[in-house]
Amino acid sequence: MTKPQRDGIDAAAAASTEPIIIAEQVCKSFGSTQVLAGIDFDVTAGEVAVVIGPSGSGKSTFLRCLNALETVDSGRIRVSGSDVGYTLRDGKFYEWGSTEYAQFRLGIGMVFQRFNLFNNMNALENVACGPVKVKGVSKKEAKERAQELLEMVGLGSHGHKYPNQLSGGQQQRVAIARSLAMDPSVMLFDEPTSGLDPELVDEVLEVMKSLARVGMTMVVVTHEIGFAREVGTSLTFVDGGVVVEKGDPRTLIANPQNSRTQQFLSKVL
Repeated sequence: MTKPQRDGIDAAAAASTEPIIIAEQVCKSFGSTQVLAGIDFDVTAGEVAVVIGPSGSGKSTFLRCLNALETVDSGRIRVSGSDVGYTLRDGKFYEWGSTEYAQFRLGIGMVFQRFNLFNNMNALENVACGPVKVKGVSKKEAKERAQELLEMVGLGSHGHKYPNQLSGGQQQRVAIARSLAMDPSVMLFDEPTSGLDPELVDEVLEVMKSLARVGMTMVVVTHEIGFAREVGTSLTFVDGGVVVEKGDPRTLIANPQNSRTQQFLSKVL
């Protein structure tokens, strides 16, 4: 498998001992409902950081904050040494505008529970459209790269097919290829297998395992405990908008120390 291209924030992280992602006391509310109540979290370059927890615990919201799809109410998120949401210049903090947010998101790929493919485009066009429209890559170059990525996720002969001609697992693999087409430094996965039939889960997990093997930095929100045990380099259990327990996946799954973690794992294992 060809190693995904990387640039920008990942190169900076590789040259530093600082984690590529640092979150400190991140809080987020929607109206009167507090969803994140002081999350502390960090990810080093090349790590597969798996996040688990019950529904409504704040996992997906936290992931959206990492990608700046949601702004935090308080706390701090840093990516490759730079604060997300504002820039320090001449001793003053300046809030980001739409241009800064868009530029930041170019370096972080996001794969959602639902595939969000463009139904009027075939698989090849879905993968190629981002580099053409956002990065100014030529259509020829973008399609060549898109074909390489479809082959990488096992769909090299499916480029002509439209989303409604693909299974759920195939659509999710196209969505992964589409994110990789932007050459991200970090990939975020928000329960990428939760909407799939059980027999289609493995084909998506295999692609994610392949990305882990070539060193892609990944944050994965999932209920797939087997994936966490086999592929994860860290495992974080989140409940009530806070980190309850974090550690080595195999150790934590086999011997959780917190009673809430024990209770959760006893129901999902």
